[in-house]
Amino acid sequence: MKITGAKIEGFLRTPDPKVRAILVFGPDEGLVRERALRLAKVAVDDLNDPFRVFEMNGSDLKSDPARLADEAAAMAFGGGSRVVRIRQASDQCAPACKSFLGSDTPIEAMVVIDAGDLTPRSKLRKMFETAKNAASIACYADDLRSLPDVIRESLARHELTADRDAMSLLVQSLGADRSVTRGELDKLALYMGGAGQVCEDDVRQAVGDNAASGVDDVIYSAASGDTGKLETALTRVMADGTNPVQLVRAAQRHFQRLHVARGHMAQGMNADQATKTLRPPVMFKRAAGFKMHLNLWPESKLSRAFEILTQAEIDCKTTGLPAVAICGRALLTLAQAARAGQRRSSPRR
Repeated sequence: MKITGAKIEGFLRTPDPKVRAILVFGPDEGLVRERALRLAKVAVDDLNDPFRVFEMNGSDLKSDPARLADEAAAMAFGGGSRVVRIRQASDQCAPACKSFLGSDTPIEAMVVIDAGDLTPRSKLRKMFETAKNAASIACYADDLRSLPDVIRESLARHELTADRDAMSLLVQSLGADRSVTRGELDKLALYMGGAGQVCEDDVRQAVGDNAASGVDDVIYSAASGDTGKLETALTRVMADGTNPVQLVRAAQRHFQRLHVARGHMAQGMNADQATKTLRPPVMFKRAAGFKMHLNLWPESKLSRAFEILTQAEIDCKTTGLPAVAICGRALLTLAQAARAGQRRSSPRR
């Protein structure tokens, strides 16, 4: 069965007892780890206890397929529940999982299997999505709807809140990987030193070793068609260690916000009104640039921008080519498209 949407949180807290095994997979490796750990801790508090926790790599399961069923049926030394974790699974694990799910052997352990970004054609993914006694949870990168909630929840643990500009910058700077997002927010909390409100300057000082201060410069330069500023800003953030995929996803979120605002304009709002509807709000100092982007990027061009950025993310993960070059080429392509839009919109003399 597939566990999706709002049902995921409830399942993580209280997994269905009829489920023999749970597959956690997706492109967001940090979120995969976070959810797999949460499931495991439902059964066992101390995941370092060798008598109650068994782990093996998915590649090893191919050579020893019976090991999954054997470990799931084994009782914990001294009593208590057990966890069986299969790490970095792939379709090579499908035969062993099929045998295990089809078996009537009683199980004494929670079986948690984690994997990377399995395609819809994946045998392992299909098996867990369709089996009545198994569950699958997909883990995708946080988007404009989920990321603000993650930020607020993480900051609340430290009795912190973020003002509108701080939230806007955090949304632009984070979200590529859940574990990275959590780590950066914990670092921000350490920088703050106690309860209070986070402002934009705090984010720029603490998040990403100051790389966050240039992420919006890169994106706004690309969307504005300013190739000179784009090159400078891109060089700076890459030197600061920004993950190219994180930068591509930040650009995706910017163009998603343009798409949302464009939708409001199609219903009769002007650019200023449409911009003010966005949550989190556009930072005050960026509002003029954002409204300019609304004029440069009509719906047809926004669709093309999404295609370019989606392909760039895929290429970063699959081609083996330098991710920095792939990211830079995609952003330059967007900048060139914006420049073309500026030329068409300029009045002729």
